[in-house]
Amino acid sequence: MSQSPSNAVLATKNLVRRFGGLVATNDVTFSLPAGARHALIGPNGAGKTTFVNLLSGVLPPTSGQVFLDGQDVSAWPVFRRARAGLSRTFQINQLFADFTPLETIGLALSEAHSEGAQFWRRAGTSKAIVDEAVAILEQLDLADVMEHRVGSLPYGKQRLLEIAIAVAPRPKVLLLDEPAAGVPEGEREQILEIIDALPKEMALVLIEHDMDLVFRFAKTISVLVQGALFVEGPASDVARDPRVRQVYLGESEVEQHLDAAPAEKGGAA
Repeated sequence: MSQSPSNAVLATKNLVRRFGGLVATNDVTFSLPAGARHALIGPNGAGKTTFVNLLSGVLPPTSGQVFLDGQDVSAWPVFRRARAGLSRTFQINQLFADFTPLETIGLALSEAHSEGAQFWRRAGTSKAIVDEAVAILEQLDLADVMEHRVGSLPYGKQRLLEIAIAVAPRPKVLLLDEPAAGVPEGEREQILEIIDALPKEMALVLIEHDMDLVFRFAKTISVLVQGALFVEGPASDVARDPRVRQVYLGESEVEQHLDAAPAEKGGAA
């Protein structure tokens, strides 16, 4: 049986996903240590969303393996990977508009504790669930709107609530799929600050088009091109790599972000 790297909380080995004759993920071997701050970037159509769907179990691989905490989870469905410590957000809002944030996080916690069917009976009376939900909402700067209907919240707050849902079960790995997409410029800074403040032991993978966020967040970066792992390494090295300049970032954009990826941010991921 194949093994994942010993220090990896999440890893893939020779991962392939085909859709007919299209190879969307092409022989990707990837390793993420605990506590990593890693970004996944690439041009449109590079295969980023497909790769994340393979990691989270939304799609099965055509071939290759996915490992979570050293265990081969390639055939596991989404819910089983989530219970084992892999959580994610999505590009598109998937919230219940008529819920409040407190109810939303209460439900997420109840599901995490395998009490989902009893949520409506227990959430209002279980002090432990309510206290934990309030603590998470405070951590994500949502305490002031926790009794508001989700549909009435500004979009930036809704995106923070999605992160709160993913954080609620205390995952080992959190995949953040464009968490700032559609958020007004003035609210993007808050999202970055809150992501930065998440527990250091939690490995984070950011999939994002906003290069300012990427280079301010990531210690290491993987670049996908046509489904294959094109370049990987410390953020500062990736920013300076001439191949990345040519196929993705462009000279002017790289120069703009070099200062955001200082050499001391380098490290294994």
